[in-house]
Amino acid sequence: MKKCPRKNISWKRALLYVFLVLTAVLMLIPFFWMVLSSLKSESELFALPLKIFPERWRFDNYLTLWNSAPWVTYFLNTLKVTALTILGQVVSCSMAAYGFARLKFKGKNLIFLAFLGSMMIPYQAIMIPQFVIISKLGWADTHISLIVPAIYSAFGILLIYQAFLGIPRSLEEAAKIDGCSHPRIFYEIYFKNSKPGILALVLSVLVGTWNEFLRPLIYINSEELWVLSMGLAKFQGKYMTQWNQVMAGAVLTMLPIILLFLVAQRQFIEGLVMSGIKE
Repeated sequence: MKKCPRKNISWKRALLYVFLVLTAVLMLIPFFWMVLSSLKSESELFALPLKIFPERWRFDNYLTLWNSAPWVTYFLNTLKVTALTILGQVVSCSMAAYGFARLKFKGKNLIFLAFLGSMMIPYQAIMIPQFVIISKLGWADTHISLIVPAIYSAFGILLIYQAFLGIPRSLEEAAKIDGCSHPRIFYEIYFKNSKPGILALVLSVLVGTWNEFLRPLIYINSEELWVLSMGLAKFQGKYMTQWNQVMAGAVLTMLPIILLFLVAQRQFIEGLVMSGIKE
């Protein structure tokens, strides 16, 4: 009788693993199809019956794609916008999170709820007012229009806020006894001990900014300021689209993010888990 629960647990665990493997396979199928499509000819993409693997591996699709647009410029622009957005969000979100997590001031809870409530507002609702403000400031057709509005993030504040709540107050009290100021307490105790949560924020902002298309499309006109998503959209014509090159461009665009996530996936998952733990 004692062995029955163990058998039930093992069967449940086996079924769970099967479900997770099938889910992972289903999620990977579109990516592998995209990679294989990038190595096919245009006619093979729409041939019936569909063939999984190309008759001839056309790696020249990538060379043709690379020579047809200034991809280095697009990449550097994307890297610049992404890096500055990450820096801005880490600084602003961590400082705001410290204020909400550890400082006492009138109306703190109400202001924090207002911050969280802003996550419910879709970007389309503020798109036109934001465009008018950016135009009035003279930021249109500059990378500033992509960086400055993205520095604020209610999700980022919430993520770091939860990470800060997991740090024992005894460390802060000991620092106050030693005469530490609030800026030093913030940096030495909270910021340095919240690396998993901060890394989770960095990766989240990285993926979102790297793949963003709508805001660059609205604010950027000059091709020398284009980011990767705009360069990729260039290959989708009104009357004809070379889908094999579009797929090749999508692979090149996604590759840096995938490689980074594979390297830092443990820290990313740890950051999301640790950010939900309170003292």
